[in-house]
Amino acid sequence: MNWLQRNIRPEQIREFSLLLLIVVAITIFSALIPNYFVPRTFDRIASSVAIIAVAAVGQTLVVLTRNIDLSVGSLIGCSAYFAGTMAGLDKGLPPIVVVLIAVALGVAGGIVNGLIVTLGRVPSIIVTLGTLAIYRGFLVDLSGAKTVTTDSLPKWIVDLPHASVFSLGKLDFTVSIVLTLVIVAIFQFAITRMNYGRRFYAIGSNPDAAQLIGMPLRSTVFTTFVLSGALAGLAGFLTLARYGNITVDNGRGLELQVVAAVVVGGVNIFGGSGTVVGAMLGAVLIGTLEQSLYRLDISEFWRDALLGLLILLAVASDAVILERLRALWSRTELKLIDKPPPQVGAVGGSPP
Repeated sequence: MNWLQRNIRPEQIREFSLLLLIVVAITIFSALIPNYFVPRTFDRIASSVAIIAVAAVGQTLVVLTRNIDLSVGSLIGCSAYFAGTMAGLDKGLPPIVVVLIAVALGVAGGIVNGLIVTLGRVPSIIVTLGTLAIYRGFLVDLSGAKTVTTDSLPKWIVDLPHASVFSLGKLDFTVSIVLTLVIVAIFQFAITRMNYGRRFYAIGSNPDAAQLIGMPLRSTVFTTFVLSGALAGLAGFLTLARYGNITVDNGRGLELQVVAAVVVGGVNIFGGSGTVVGAMLGAVLIGTLEQSLYRLDISEFWRDALLGLLILLAVASDAVILERLRALWSRTELKLIDKPPPQVGAVGGSPP
């Protein structure tokens, strides 16, 4: 037991259990859905997971600092629509420019959110609930309720969802999947190994103490909202590439899936603990449930209800199970620290 407590953290237990839950879900759905284990199923789930996971990475950074960003769904919709519109108006735009347009729109929304939260000192849930509606209103008003259609887009965007980077057997790992894995790896390394990334945990664990020791509280929180907006913009581009036909309703309700992925993935909604890898696993579970329930002809209402239930269960388990595990781990660490070293000449001690 002591070896387990020394080498595995309580948050890792949540990730292991989540991985097991994904395997169980896939096993159950494979028994209910004919021809479930085919490459097409993998492609559908992976495409859905890529969008959710990229946005969930940004949401994780925000939640780690005891905040939340509910505007990501609207930012994804705005980025997808306006990047698609620009690409359709000038099909000669380089791909990187189209991507940067989507990311820039997300960054602009993140800057607005971050400034109001940090300078205005308004709770983030209030700010982003308001900007969720404002950004969607801008989209509806400026778009004139028009639709971006697949035939208006450059060929490279239409072909992007099928562009394979490498294959494992019959499974193709597309650009969106590889991009998602790279983003998860970069931010997981940043928040766990870099000093600046560790600030997110310190601020979320105890904002007053973090400010007392001189941590730049406001600028760090502002940075998380900007990064969340940037990744929401990138998720908007992935949405454009996946669907092609973009309306003003795209991304509506996606914030629920993103928050569900983060919370189910073990990120504490009260800040201070969690990982980007856990959020990605949460996105995998959400994407698997979404696509599998769709194939079972389960209504969208019940799919959203299931996501809400998962959020409640995740928060409850974090409050009860993980808190007890953390307390148990802490007691063990204190015992190891308080254990006196063996005396010279005592039994089991070192010889003089």
